[in-house]
Amino acid sequence: MNIGIPRERRIFEYRVGLTPSGVQMLSQQGHTIYVEHNAGMGAGFSDTDYEQAGARIVYSPHEVFGRADLVLKVARPMMEEIEWLRPGTTIAGLLHLASARHDKLELLYEKDITAIPYEQIRLDDGSFPIRHVLSQIGGRLAAQIGARLLQNNAGGKGVMLGGIAGVPPAEVAIIGAGVVGTCAAQIFVGMGAQVTVLDTDLQALERIVNQFPHVVTMISNPINISRVCAYADVLVGAILVHGERPPIVVTRDMVRSMKPRSVIMDISIDEGGCVETSRPTNHEHPTYIEEGVIHYCVPNIPSVVARSATYAFQNTAFPFIFEIANKGTEKAIQENPAIQRAVQTYRGDLRLHLSTLNNGK
Repeated sequence: MNIGIPRERRIFEYRVGLTPSGVQMLSQQGHTIYVEHNAGMGAGFSDTDYEQAGARIVYSPHEVFGRADLVLKVARPMMEEIEWLRPGTTIAGLLHLASARHDKLELLYEKDITAIPYEQIRLDDGSFPIRHVLSQIGGRLAAQIGARLLQNNAGGKGVMLGGIAGVPPAEVAIIGAGVVGTCAAQIFVGMGAQVTVLDTDLQALERIVNQFPHVVTMISNPINISRVCAYADVLVGAILVHGERPPIVVTRDMVRSMKPRSVIMDISIDEGGCVETSRPTNHEHPTYIEEGVIHYCVPNIPSVVARSATYAFQNTAFPFIFEIANKGTEKAIQENPAIQRAVQTYRGDLRLHLSTLNNGK
């Protein structure tokens, strides 16, 4: 199979679709891998690293997209990248199609593209292995970024997360007790903050209590969310509804009730956000002020730790990449339910007609 590794074109996306070690393993199976010039530079991988692993370096995005049967990306493709795709190509990456523009989806359909979002690969036990590891990174980074945003030089109120003797710690409220929320709570607690976690799932809250006995837990509903908004120094939105846009649970009125120069971190922004006043930002201009509150809404938080993040998602994604490459897209989808569940478009059809494929028709 011809496999293309393009350079990511979204601003401040430093990750790359495959490491040299991944290229080497695929090359040893007889696959031809085309890597665009400087594709791995942000993650610390040179063209020479890829060449030594068996890749062919190409200097045109048209070539890397045009030659590939399988394109391995990180971020959702831009319109020009979809236009470069050869009809019938398979594309895999962190595609987040639930929040994609309609015209991009239409072009995927028109070009008979099979789209496999890594974040939708689901095992038989209900877990999402690739999303899990990236959520861990996002949750851990949320705490260190939140601590910085509270500093005066970042526009914050000048509160230290952990406090000191005689000075209370910062109040942190996390909406969502999934992987992001749990990892964020772990680091916030480790930094000495007073943490409250809200969720609609009582079992998830029980896990939080068992792991962090000093964390306050609350059922997530409009009344409780309003309560924590009134006192939180940092409010983290970490809601995930798999395959769908998350609900708006923090209204503008709730934001208005927050203390001036408090911080909102909408980690759900990848899928559309869970705060009414949220809008996507980037790593160059990560924040804005709305209703007197600092908003941090960067969709691709792990991209600024590109080397760690690339290794992390490859560790979990590679077995699926390997299977698609060796078996071909159709057979891999037929034989692996985890891949099958992830497919968003198949040869231009939305959500894939699985019964037809499974019956071999």
